[in-house]
Amino acid sequence: MMPSIPQLLIVLVIVVLLFGAKRLRNLGGDLGTAVKGFKDATKSDDDTAANQIENTAERVADEVEKEKKEV
Repeated sequence: MMPSIPQLLIVLVIVVLLFGAKRLRNLGGDLGTAVKGFKDATKSDDDTAANQIENTAERVADEVEKEKKEV
């Protein structure tokens, strides 16, 4: 069961009262930085994996050509 809009607003007001607007703003900035770092890390992992696949494909192609020449 999803909470309604008035319930979400009440929860938001309570959170702001407990933590304060400045602390929540800092928390939002920290969260944004963490998400950006995570995205950058996964992108670099994808690039690394793609490079490894290309290198492996090139080595296999070279080995296949060598075997064709031997036959």
